[in-house]
Amino acid sequence: MATVIAPQNHNFSIKNLSIKSLTLLGFGLVAFPLVIALIFGASQVNALANSSAGAITDIAKIFDLQQLLKSHQLRMERSAAQYLVLRDPALAQSYQQQSQHIVQLTAQLTATSQDAKLQQLVTHYSETVADLVDNIMPTAAAKPVTDSQILKPLQLKFHALSTIYEQITQRSNELNSLHISNIRQAAQGLRDIMMQSLIIIPISLLIAGIFIVLITSPLKVLTGSIFRLHQGDFANEIKVSGSPEIQEIAHALESMRMRLQALELQKSSFIRHISHELKTPLAAIREGTELLYDNSVGELNAEQHEISQIIKSSVYRLQKHIEDLLDFNIVLDSTSLQDSAAIEIKQLFQQVLTDRKLDIKRKKLTINNTLEPVAVVSNHKQVAVVIDNILSNAIKYSPNEGIITVTSRLVNEQVMLFISDQGMGIAPDNQEKIFDAFYQGPPPEQSPIKGSGLGLTIVKELLLRLNGEIEILSAKNHQQGTTVKITLPRAYQLEGQT
Repeated sequence: MATVIAPQNHNFSIKNLSIKSLTLLGFGLVAFPLVIALIFGASQVNALANSSAGAITDIAKIFDLQQLLKSHQLRMERSAAQYLVLRDPALAQSYQQQSQHIVQLTAQLTATSQDAKLQQLVTHYSETVADLVDNIMPTAAAKPVTDSQILKPLQLKFHALSTIYEQITQRSNELNSLHISNIRQAAQGLRDIMMQSLIIIPISLLIAGIFIVLITSPLKVLTGSIFRLHQGDFANEIKVSGSPEIQEIAHALESMRMRLQALELQKSSFIRHISHELKTPLAAIREGTELLYDNSVGELNAEQHEISQIIKSSVYRLQKHIEDLLDFNIVLDSTSLQDSAAIEIKQLFQQVLTDRKLDIKRKKLTINNTLEPVAVVSNHKQVAVVIDNILSNAIKYSPNEGIITVTSRLVNEQVMLFISDQGMGIAPDNQEKIFDAFYQGPPPEQSPIKGSGLGLTIVKELLLRLNGEIEILSAKNHQQGTTVKITLPRAYQLEGQT
């Protein structure tokens, strides 16, 4: 059967991208803001580190220059005092050298610092040193040491020089504190920026979640379609939008669905046709056999009576096989899966019990029915087949004058049916095999009709389609009878009944 695939829409859509493209795009969109945040954070940290390193270097250099400046000032002042006492030309030369060093240091200090006030103080300091060299020392060389006009102005100049140095030190300390404060503020600002950039993480997770949904949503739809095919539902068209790979899988599943649906219809039609063709002559054979067996057309001798008994048993067996074949057709009929309605379990059981009334009466069985007033939303025909097969097995394996107990329990919107008999039970080794097609366990005593081995297979398959379960609860001593537990979903208590 050819499958016609509708032409694809070539308009761009993110859903139409391949899984590989979607994965790469999602990874890129998730990684891009993280990479941007990482680069930005690294640049900010690098800028802060460079700024801090530069500030620390300037502070250290200014501090070293200040220490050298103070040292040369003390040497200059000591040289001046010694020269005034000793009048040694070498001391005068040392005085000149120290003043030159101080001028060089002030030039370096002015170049290092960018602060106008500090530069002004350093300039003032340098001018004061130059005044000491140009005006005070020449006068001191020409006059006696005791002259107050020489000694006192020199002391005043050096005192003013120390005062200016203290002002330079104070301003330098202020600048150092300002640098430290700026570094702290920059670090705090960077910390705030990094904390704000953490919002990128939930945004990235959101983007990742969106792409996960884009990739997995079509897969979930495909999984649901495959599960419906597994249950035998071939009526609903499989149509999934998504990446090209997903659409290819959907087209393949749709082609398989159409093929399976055609085969399903052919199987159902064949089984219905052959069952009808078998039942028509079988009815005539059964009626003729009954007439012979009842001596309605003349007395039969012992051998003829035995032969008619064999024919009668074989006819009943053939009739049971045809009934099982019709039940199996219900399993194959996927259209019946959609026929769900509310089913009263107690009423359905009574209908099944009525159909088996002759079998129950023949073996003089007692039915203890304590079903609760519950209902399930399911397929009436299929649930009836399930209960009928379990009940017929209980009747078949029960001893004469035995008791069959039927109970129910409603738990979490699920109804559990328990059907117990007093038959020979099922050995533990056989409890899994009984659901295999055509498997037949030990036959019950005094049973004239042999089963087909399809009954429990049909029950298992139907319950699988109905999302139900079946379980064998035989006692440790399996010869004490068998209890079959059937679980059906979508159950509820009937209103006004307890």
